[in-house]
Order: sequence, then structure tokens, then C-alpha cells
Amino acid sequence: MKSCLRHLSGLSGLVVLLFLWWLGTDVLSAKNSFASRFSVEETLPTFWHLLTSSDLTLHALISLKRIVVGLLFALIIGVPVGLLIGAKPWVERATGPAFQFLRMISPLSWMPIAVMVFGIGDKPIYFLLTFATVWPIMFNTAAGVKQLDRHFLLVAKSLAATQSETLLYVVFPGILSHMMTGIRLAIGIAWIIIVPCEMLGVSAGLGYFILDTRDRLAYPELMSTILLIGLIGYLLDSLVRAAARRLG
Repeated sequence: MKSCLRHLSGLSGLVVLLFLWWLGTDVLSAKNSFASRFSVEETLPTFWHLLTSSDLTLHALISLKRIVVGLLFALIIGVPVGLLIGAKPWVERATGPAFQFLRMISPLSWMPIAVMVFGIGDKPIYFLLTFATVWPIMFNTAAGVKQLDRHFLLVAKSLAATQSETLLYVVFPGILSHMMTGIRLAIGIAWIIIVPCEMLGVSAGLGYFILDTRDRLAYPELMSTILLIGLIGYLLDSLVRAAARRLG
């Protein structure tokens, strides 16, 4: 019963949001005004049409592929470095100022440099996504190691567990919730910056499709793409939260 009420309350918020959108573009705006071009009555049928009979789905899949690759690179870098930072205080002291300095630089500010170094295509996007998502993964992994109960490590040592066994059966299960939090934050960041990243001269992806609809003055298609971005982002976050609950 409580679960149903939670879902209904969440749905009611979406209904209110849809109502406000309809009120602003279909009721309060003047006919043939610029705001009316983003009308709900035009966007929703276009949204369904694009999902069923255009390449918008393909653009979404390309964006998701880039997200996955960027996250994989961030995990490969962030988890080992986070383990080292959490386990060795001297490493944290040595790297802390540099990492905090880099973390505070907007990933999008690297766009011109990424294009100059990696050229046009997927490579600069992978770099920007990795740079943006490595920090929450790294710092949450380090936080998980710091809060790990040292008695578990002592028990593993007394049982003559190897370093790999201790890492696999003691450390990773103990920091899993922190890692999942970092991954959830990383996915949210990646999904936010993927759109401007895909305006970097690539020929596919949701960011590219938004530019294309703008250039064609296809405003219902533009709004449909924005709706799809929000929907996919919400589903990604829900999947990570569900996985965290199951693994926890």
C-alpha cells in the first residue's frame, strides 16, 4: 500500500509538470507565438512518431554506448585509485589538493583541448565523460574503504587470506554501497554532459539530433528529444537504485 502511494505521489508530480507545460504553451501563449511552437499537443504525437518510425532511437542508443564506454574508463581509473587513497593516508595527502583542483574544473571547459588532442569523433567525448565521472567513483570508493570495519581485515589476515581474496571477499562487499552511490552520481553527471559533448562535430547522438532539429526549426521534434533525454535519465537512475538495493 505504501509503495503504491509513493508511486502515485511521484506520478502526480509528473502530471503537474505536464499540466504546467500545457498551460504555458497551449493556453496562456498567443496563437502562432514562439512559445506555441513547443506545444504539448504537437510534441506528444511527434514524440510517439519519432520513437516508432525515425532514427531517434538509434541516436539514443549511440549516446548510451558513449555513456557506457566513458563509465567503464572511469571505473578502471577511479576504483583502483580510490582503493589506494582510502587505504593509504599518505596517498590521500599527496593527491588530495591536485584531485580537488582538477575536480572543480568543468569538464566542458576541456572541449577545445579534447578536440585538438583527440580529433573529431567519439574519442574526445569518451575523454570528457571519463573526466567528468571519475571523481564521484574515486572519492566514494575511498570513503567506503575508510569506513570499512578493520576487524574484518584482521579476521581475513588471521585466516591466512591472500591479498586478492581479502580484496574480493572482504573489501569489495564492504564498500559496495559506497561504490554504487558513486556510480549513480557518475551516471547522472554523464547523462547531463553527453548532450553538449555530442555538439562537438559528431554526426549522431541525442546532442547532435537536438542541433539538427534546431537547424530545421522542427521544434516539436526538439521537445520530443528533450523528453526522451529526461525519460532515459530517469530510467537509468532507477535501474542503478534498484541494483543498489538488491546488492545491498
